Formats: sequence, C-alpha cells, structure tokens
Amino acid sequence: MKTSQLDLRELLSFKPHGGTMSFLGRRTYLTDMVSHGLLRKELQATVGYEMARTTITRSGFIRGWLLAEQIKRQMPEVWAEAKQGKLGPMICSMFGFGEVLSSHRTDGASDAPLVETYFIGSYEAEQQLRLNGQSEYVTCWEQVGFASGYVSHVQQRTVYFIESECQAKGDCHCHLIGKYIEQWDEEIDPYLPYFNGINIDTVQAEVHDILKVEEHFPRNFSQNLDLNVKTNYIRSGYPINNSYPMQKLIDMAMTVAKVPTSILITGESGVGKEKLVEFIHQHSDLSDKPLLAINCGAITETLLDSELFGHVKGAFTGADNHKVGLIESADGGTLFLDEVGELSPTMQTKLLRVIQEKQIRRVGDNNIKDVEVRIISATNKDLEAAVEAGEFRQDLYYRLNVIKLIIPPLRNRGEDILPLARYFLGDFNEKLNRNITGFNYKTADLLLNYDWPGNIRQLANTIERAVVLSPGPQVMPEDLPEEFHQNITKPSVNNGIKPLNSIEKDYIISVLETLNNNKALTAKKLGMSLATLYRKLKEYEDE
Repeated sequence: MKTSQLDLRELLSFKPHGGTMSFLGRRTYLTDMVSHGLLRKELQATVGYEMARTTITRSGFIRGWLLAEQIKRQMPEVWAEAKQGKLGPMICSMFGFGEVLSSHRTDGASDAPLVETYFIGSYEAEQQLRLNGQSEYVTCWEQVGFASGYVSHVQQRTVYFIESECQAKGDCHCHLIGKYIEQWDEEIDPYLPYFNGINIDTVQAEVHDILKVEEHFPRNFSQNLDLNVKTNYIRSGYPINNSYPMQKLIDMAMTVAKVPTSILITGESGVGKEKLVEFIHQHSDLSDKPLLAINCGAITETLLDSELFGHVKGAFTGADNHKVGLIESADGGTLFLDEVGELSPTMQTKLLRVIQEKQIRRVGDNNIKDVEVRIISATNKDLEAAVEAGEFRQDLYYRLNVIKLIIPPLRNRGEDILPLARYFLGDFNEKLNRNITGFNYKTADLLLNYDWPGNIRQLANTIERAVVLSPGPQVMPEDLPEEFHQNITKPSVNNGIKPLNSIEKDYIISVLETLNNNKALTAKKLGMSLATLYRKLKEYEDE
C-alpha cells in the first residue's frame, strides 16, 4: 500500500457496539477536543504552566514515536515513503491536528530547518481560544511533541520542533519548525526545558519492554465506521476511475458518446464493458431512447436470428405470434451486442446489411422495415486475429470498429482497487443486511497485490464472499480465498518493482506471520538454518 492509498477506515477499527477501538492494531480510545482542553486547563491549575507544558510535550513526543514504530513494523511500504517525508502531513490531517497548508522538508544537511510546516485550525489553538481566550504564548504543545517524536524516529536522530507562530496568539497560522538537536543554536534554549531531555534513545529504552509485551496480546479489534461510499462510486456517471488509464478512457468515451458512431469495446472478461456501454448511452443524445443488449454467444443461431430481427406468425414451428426483434425495438436508440466475436458467418452477413442499409426483415416476412439504431459491440476476443483466420468478416469488423475503446484490466488500475472494494463492501452490506465496516490494513494490502485475472467481476465476488463469511466487523486476511495469501509478495504494477532483498524480506515476514511467529518452523519451511533466519530478522530490525 502506498501513502496515497491510505484510508482511515483501514487503519481505525472498533466494534459495532463499542467497547474497544484500535488504530493500526494498537488499542486506543476516543476523546473530544473540549475534554482535551479541559484536561489541559486542569493540569495547568494543578501543577502549573511549566510542568503542564512539559508533560504534554513529552507525552506528544512518545505518541509520535510510537506511531512511527507502528508504521515501520506493520506497513513497511508506507514506512519507506515516511522516510521521504510524504506521510507526516497526511498523518496530521488523519489525526485531526488541523489542516496542513504547506510542509517543506530538506535533507537537514545545512542550517535550514529539516521540516517546516504551516497549520490552520490546530485543535490546541482552538481550545485555547475557546476556553481561555487569546494567549500570550504558543499553545500547540502536544503537536510540537508529536512532530518531534515522529520525525525523530523516522530520521533515527533526535529532532526538536518549536512553534514560532500560533493562531492562539492571533497569528494567521501555526508555524512549526523542526531541526536536528545539534543544528539548533541559542534559539532552542527557552524550549529545551519542555522536552526535559527526552530523545529517541530515552524513548526507545522506555517503550521497549511495553512493545515486547504488546506483541503477545491479540489484535482482534475492529471498526464500526459508516462505509457509505456509494456517492463516491459514480464519477461523471461511471464507476470509480481514479487511475490515469481509466480517466483517459472515460474522457474519450465522453467525446464519442455525442455522435452516433459505431463503437467496439474490448477488454478482458469482467472489466466492465457493459458499464461502459451504459455510460456512453447515458451521455449521448439518445439517452431518452431505449438501450437494449444481447449476448451473441449465449444463444443458438436460430434463436439469435429471431431475437435480433423478430419473426412473423408461422415463420417456424412454435412461432405462434408476431415478435418484434431487438433491433426494431431499439429503433432511435442503442443496441449493445456483447461477445460479437461469437456471431456465425450467416449472422455476420445479416448484421452487416443492417449497418449498411439501415433496414431489417423479420424472419418469415417479405416486408422490409427502416431502422436507425446505434450499434455498440464488445468482445474479449481478438477480432483482428479472427479476421486473419477467416472467422470474422473484415468488412463487418471495419463497420463495428469505427471507434475502439480498450478497457484496461484491473491489475493495471491499482488506484481503483480499494475504492471499488469499499463500494462493493457497502453495497453487499446493504443487500445482505450485514455490518462489515471496512478492511483490515493487511487485507487491503492483499487486495492491492493480487493480479485479479477475473477483474472487477472477480473483485465483486471476492468482497461478497468476504461479507458472507466474515464474523466481522472488519474483513480480515483470513476472510479472503487462499490464492490471495499465496500472492502476498508477488511484484505488481500496483506497488512498483522492488529490489530482490526487499521481496525476500516481505516474503520471510509474511511466512513468519502465517506460521504464528514460529521461527523454527519458518526456517524449516524456507529451507534455511535457524541462525540465518535470526540474522536476517535482526537486519530487518536495524533498517
């Protein structure tokens, strides 16, 4: 999973009826800003300004450090981007710290700040103004500590932030500046007492034992968020198209929808060809006219002839009444011919005549009827190869293929996988009367890393299966079919090409998790000595 694919619904979880809540697998609890502000006010009244600020700053430092440790341990791909400074602003927004106006990061090699961030709407500044009015001092103490702890862990060097401007003082924004501790000059001196010597070494020692104990606790916490993403599913009337290939395709479909030109839609089975046809029809000038569809490969030639062209009474045995065919019924509108590559030579000839002459004749009838119908066809068959093999008429191919739209497979649309999965989850929750509220972040990774040979149809079926089988409230990795677990470390375009050592690391860790952290069994299964496994795990911890 990449930073851009993070979603709070995969990271935050809690039981539908309350009781426990967790963020990234660690138990947490929900509080509100007013309570937080009152606690802060009570601290100052009880222990004084200096001690209250020190306590809150140091607490924020530990909180930021622990979050970075969670990401490092559980989301290594996101952690790689965290080191590049891409994750911090998103985390601040996700935690409700305030809106990040801008965040500038350098390599810290000069006297310039390592990180410089501007916030607006800081929750600490807001509570100061609400409860105590305008302040003489900066007030974002926890935020300063959090940023210091988080960035210190990411950099593996102690970083201290200070707040130079604050909305609680009447400034237009809250301005945080972070530098390596050795980079600061006397400007940091007034702020040092609030950190009270806390640094990455002291925090590591302080929480080491806590993290060791935590590893033995179950992480069966789950969430109860309202996953109503149906409103996000439709964009310009078409299913999710966040990925560039789909956006490009939809732009082209919007253009050709306005003219009655024949269109050929190709793509693998399950990519959503029928959805694209519906989209084109809805955005055309024929949208108030009928859209009729038929699968040319699903019925016999005799029945297809009658379905498309209709028949008169007595035309053949069983023809007890007149029947209007689909082409005539779609007059003025759109006819969708799915799996057009399965048409027999005879039906290909008849269809060509309809396109060229815009006329039909019912089976058993001598009368000819004029029709004006737009034909959109689709196939997962290579029609060019079929033409070369003499299986498909070349003239019909050119008539159908005036405009060709190719729908990319889901494996080439990584940005669409999770949004689609979330949509289907909400949809099946409603249909099946379930309350599965999201995907565990490890489940999300499995979905992203899978190749999806059956494309969107397979994705929908997978999510339906998970909704039926999952005890809830989250879809966990074990709720997915076995092939997803076998594919966990397979390189894909979704996550980019990885170095071999990174793939080896991911695979070893995934096997270790599968075998419930049984190192001896893991070493045996991987065909390596136990000493080698321990050495590699130690190397991973030091990265």
